Amino acid sequence: MLYFEIVGEITEVETIAVGNAIRELNILRRDYGAGRWRKLKGIAQVQLADGRMCRAEIHWYEAHGIGRKRFKIKRFLS
Repeated sequence: MLYFEIVGEITEVETIAVGNAIRELNILRRDYGAGRWRKLKGIAQVQLADGRMCRAEIHWYEAHGIGRKRFKIKRFLS
């Protein structure tokens, strides 16, 4: 598993899926509660566990009143 921290703002945010279009919807509801879940993607500067800084495309889930959950790096950008 790749551990990282987001440094600064997430830009170019786009919605990928909403509601039943999210494959992990049952898991999100079980772990965090019911809400209008959305899967999003964006670009952010990240600091990896070894201290390196790089730009990456990240994906995450969020719901109103619950917040952003389960960030993951999808790919590194040059």
